[in-house]
Amino acid sequence: MSLGKSPNVTAALRFFGFILFIVGAVFAYFTFTSSDVLSIYTGLFAFLSFALVIIGLLMVIAKIET
Repeated sequence: MSLGKSPNVTAALRFFGFILFIVGAVFAYFTFTSSDVLSIYTGLFAFLSFALVIIGLLMVIAKIET
């Protein structure tokens, strides 16, 4: 059985992509609500949170070849 033909792999990819998206969104929310505490590191954590959101979205919309 090929890896691309399993519906479980597609479901797992979308599930973990959705989880990664949610974690990145929560990370971004807490980064921007506590930016006074983070001071100079706000940009770094904002970049990391947006990277998680983008990777999560890419995992959700990715098509697996059959």
